Amino acid sequence: MYLSELEEIVAYVVCIAIVIGFGITTYMEIKNTVSEEKQKHQEQKEQEEKIKTLISYFNAKKKLIDSVAKLNQIRNEEKSEN
Repeated sequence: MYLSELEEIVAYVVCIAIVIGFGITTYMEIKNTVSEEKQKHQEQKEQEEKIKTLISYFNAKKKLIDSVAKLNQIRNEEKSEN
């Protein structure tokens, strides 16, 4: 069974609409995926900066504690000598 000329035109229009719709949907999904990946990358950078800050904080705190411990040890040695 063959289609009439009008039916063929309608079929072509529907096929073109489906292909265009598929293309637009794919484009939107790719755009959203790229946006999400950029956001994840930005969040990861922020987390890395926070971790670096915490590491430097803990290192400074460790140095301070070591200094206090060393001073206490020196003080205790001086007391024991007197």
